[in-house]
Amino acid sequence: MPYTPSGFFCDRLIRERERRDGEGSLNKPLRFNGQDFNALRQECLQKKSLFEDDSFPATVESLGFKELGHKSNKVKNIVWKRPKEICENPQFIVGGASRTDICQGDLGDCWLLAAIACLTLNEKLLYRVVPQEQSLSESYAGIFHFQFWRYGDWVDVVIDDRIPTFNNQLVFTKSAERNEFWSALVEKAYAKLHGSYEALKGGNTTEAMEDFTGGVTEFYEMKEAPKELYKIMKKALARGSLMGCSIDSLVPARFETRTVTGLVKGHAYSVTAVEECKPSQHKESKTRLVRLRNPWGQVEWNGSWSDNSKEWATLSKTEKEKLQHQSAEDGEFWMSFEDFRKNYTKIEICNLTPDALEDDKIHKWTVSVNEGRWVRGCSAGGCRNYPDTFWTNPQYRLRLLEEDDDPEDNEVGCTFVVSLMQKNRRKERKMGANLYTIGFAIYEVPKEMHGNKQHMQKDFFLFNSSKARCKAYINLREVTQRFRLSPGEYVIVPSTYEPHQEGEFILRVFSEKRNTSEEIENRIEADHPVPAPASVGEESEEDQQFRTIFQEIAGDVSTGGRGKEEMEITANELKNVLNRVISKHKDLNTEGFSLESCRSMIALMDMDGTGRLNLQEFRHLWNKIKQWQGIFKHYDADQSGSINSYEMRNAVNDAGFRLNNQLYDIISMRYANESMNIDFDSFISCLVRLEAMFRAFQAFDQDGDGTIRLSVLEWLQLTMYA
Repeated sequence: MPYTPSGFFCDRLIRERERRDGEGSLNKPLRFNGQDFNALRQECLQKKSLFEDDSFPATVESLGFKELGHKSNKVKNIVWKRPKEICENPQFIVGGASRTDICQGDLGDCWLLAAIACLTLNEKLLYRVVPQEQSLSESYAGIFHFQFWRYGDWVDVVIDDRIPTFNNQLVFTKSAERNEFWSALVEKAYAKLHGSYEALKGGNTTEAMEDFTGGVTEFYEMKEAPKELYKIMKKALARGSLMGCSIDSLVPARFETRTVTGLVKGHAYSVTAVEECKPSQHKESKTRLVRLRNPWGQVEWNGSWSDNSKEWATLSKTEKEKLQHQSAEDGEFWMSFEDFRKNYTKIEICNLTPDALEDDKIHKWTVSVNEGRWVRGCSAGGCRNYPDTFWTNPQYRLRLLEEDDDPEDNEVGCTFVVSLMQKNRRKERKMGANLYTIGFAIYEVPKEMHGNKQHMQKDFFLFNSSKARCKAYINLREVTQRFRLSPGEYVIVPSTYEPHQEGEFILRVFSEKRNTSEEIENRIEADHPVPAPASVGEESEEDQQFRTIFQEIAGDVSTGGRGKEEMEITANELKNVLNRVISKHKDLNTEGFSLESCRSMIALMDMDGTGRLNLQEFRHLWNKIKQWQGIFKHYDADQSGSINSYEMRNAVNDAGFRLNNQLYDIISMRYANESMNIDFDSFISCLVRLEAMFRAFQAFDQDGDGTIRLSVLEWLQLTMYA
């Protein structure tokens, strides 16, 4: 659901202030739903009561909205129980967290469980997500907490330990050890973050990997993977990266079905090790192996190097111990790298960022993070196929400052990764939201425009082709790609494939060398040409007509013996004056001005605070309206009586106002109709409001530093009258 302008921008200002205070960092994560784990636990311990989480209650609403909703038979026999009601001697973690602690239940979230399995390979990462010193015995109060990365911030999610069961068995994720519950509680916290358990159904392993690390994921299709893929995987695991892989299912009906080799199509696996061994019969060469894990905790590969295959007999005891070979139906198995490439269709590698592990010196990514949104009718311009609106998308200036230290293939340049992630679509799934098809293009900025932070206009994109772009627009949460370009300035344009699709996103740029990226925000300013009063004898026929009408209407209501020059008109009378003249402009195709518009006009021109306009004030107003009328007619080329909200950006600029994307968003939401068109009355009302607010601000900004301080009274006086 779209935000209201005030709600969204107030929320954004609050978030930015929180970041300045360190909120959302590793050491000071945001409190999800405002819940403070330590305070809540202490309160429960003092009251000797067990925590019950009202924000994610033990009800059907927390289970789901469709397949796990009120009308589903699946939920009728589900009972929420605490671990101590399920088994004797329940433990949070038994003998350390390991891959075998994660076994999939009746929820299609293998993608999440594959990521959790990867997480257990790195203890530092694991305890970032699963804070230590949590127990089902010591200081137990039925409350736990977990931390996830969410769109640029770390958040701390508090839950109670009531878990869905059926016949006293966990319905969803469980451990091979019946009395171990950490993995089930992680899943519950992640479900709370997204609104329900059902919201976790179906996904991509990379999504959870990134939410556990704040990292960035690169995808490789096996058919197109580089020759050095084995080295890439080996290096990735050595530096703590998380890896997942899967086999595409071409036929939906065969989704998640077991093949004759024991592998499952349409299913997510974890890559847990990459090693080399030296079978005795191969004296010279080494065999490259990959270890994988099925989140089901069972169903394994049965080919070469599977648990009980003959190949293991060729290895020494030392080699077997190095590889931790076990013959157990635990979902984990080895296979040769060659078989891995033949059978799997894609692999995903989640590279860590500096904030994933504070003290890990290996990770040297420089990360630039930008939040943005596409607003229908203003900044949701669609892809390059829509040249009339593409340029209105948010734009981000990228500066590549240093070349790589060790360029591959002797090519110079700066290597960087661009990640475009759409926000909140999973959480909004219950309201019918699906993932948009998203992508981005990168344009080189001409040297003469370096340092110029103006939003690139339509003509720039018509006459310049992109320097680089994502391989394809795709309906994933995130689109990521690696590039190498020469040092310089570039513009990144993120967009949905179709125009008019509204949503929020986060754009990140990663590089091992320095880069900077920032949204191109025009400097907010306005020209204020004051039209000179027309001198006697220079009045046009229209001016004379206005004077006559003005005097006629003002004279009818004036009292007190004032002269003609002192006559004044009210908002209602102004409406009559303007509409009598505007009605003669058949090319404007307008129904005229509303009373509210005329009140705003009086507020703009009323210099003496009477709530009325005299002839001089009225003449100034009319000169402005004539100027704005010409701009409107220029963009209303088809004489439909309206201009579209994308053209409004240029029209506002022609009227002398330089605004940023946030303000254009507000204008579209405030003044455009359902078809995202702006009629003449709304157009003039918008410009009147802009002129009035700029003028008021400048009156208060005595020292010209661009900031003012207002009391509540001053703020209300200013906004209520305007």
